[in-house]
Amino acid sequence: MAYSPPMAAKETDAEDLPRQVDAVMRASRVLVAVVAQSIAVVEDTVSVLQLRVLVIIASRRALNLGEVAESLGVHPSNATRIVDKLVTAGFVHRADDPADRRYLVLSLTPQGHDIVQRVMGYRRSSIATVMENMRPSRRRTLASALGSFAEAAGEPPGDEEVYLLGVSS
Repeated sequence: MAYSPPMAAKETDAEDLPRQVDAVMRASRVLVAVVAQSIAVVEDTVSVLQLRVLVIIASRRALNLGEVAESLGVHPSNATRIVDKLVTAGFVHRADDPADRRYLVLSLTPQGHDIVQRVMGYRRSSIATVMENMRPSRRRTLASALGSFAEAAGEPPGDEEVYLLGVSS
């Protein structure tokens, strides 16, 4: 007689999807809380939108105002105002693009880099604290699954120096 798996094992992926989505939703609440708390670390220094600009610049190393506007989904004049404030505050450096002097290249100053590092450091530490409460085999499984999840969403693989907020960049 052939082996017949238990009823629970016979569930199709479609039947199991709602439970899987619920699990991801629970985890996303934790991650959103970590992100919100990390933003609070610098909220007395920069606005959320200014932080997004700093993170966008950090993730790409150097870019122009048009690219910032496109990444934010705003009109270039709005991006210019945000960047002007960041330049005045000493967080962003603006210079002529050596390849095309019609454009300006934006890069982080050491102070701008420090803000991004503080936010990302807080996130990394908070996530590590939660993950330390997991068995090592579960951590490996989680990291693999989240890597696959990010890849399925179109998130580019990155190294330690890529600072994407997870909100449209």
